[in-house]
Amino acid sequence: MAVRSTSGGKQDRLKARRRYAPRLPAEERREQLIDAALRVIVVNGYEGISIEAVAREAGVTRPVVYDHFPNLAHLLQALIAREERYSLEQLSEVVPQLPQQSDLVDMLAGGVRRFLEAVSVRPATWRLILLPLDGTPAIVREHVESNRAQMLKRIERLVKLAVDTGSLPSDLDVVLAARAIRDLGEAAGRMVLTDPDHYTPERYGRFVELVMRLLRPPAGN
Repeated sequence: MAVRSTSGGKQDRLKARRRYAPRLPAEERREQLIDAALRVIVVNGYEGISIEAVAREAGVTRPVVYDHFPNLAHLLQALIAREERYSLEQLSEVVPQLPQQSDLVDMLAGGVRRFLEAVSVRPATWRLILLPLDGTPAIVREHVESNRAQMLKRIERLVKLAVDTGSLPSDLDVVLAARAIRDLGEAAGRMVLTDPDHYTPERYGRFVELVMRLLRPPAGN
């Protein structure tokens, strides 16, 4: 009587249960892996990131990850570069280098709303920036601070232009006003991320518009 081997049947069952991610073009797979790394960091922090964790989140094997990134450091560098690019592209629309709008006060007020809408569109990106996690690498912190400084300079230029054109009081402290606008935007962004039902871009937009109207010089002055 022949003895039936059970090993082949067990392997067949394991293969049947195993699910592989569909084959993707190289660039799409690369983006998928970066997306997976971002999700892992948002949920588990930087201490929870590993090639194994990324592979598991993406539904692929470790060799697939290594096909695109030789090590975890390269994957994190790609993630940082991509999220920085996304955030700067969004901020360039919020605070343009060369404003075209004639009413600069409305632009400053509307800029806060547009910034918060950008936060809502890419919450994972902005969590890394506005709600830094324990263990955030120094290079990430350096990039964030550098970009905050650049944005402050842009806001200062807009505020100064608004003062020079009479849209804001001539004795307004430009530096402090710019910092207040940036800091208010960042604080509002944190609230939009942590309590979006109560603190919406529309609510903050209405508030900022009212504050900016209060700052306008009286007509005829």
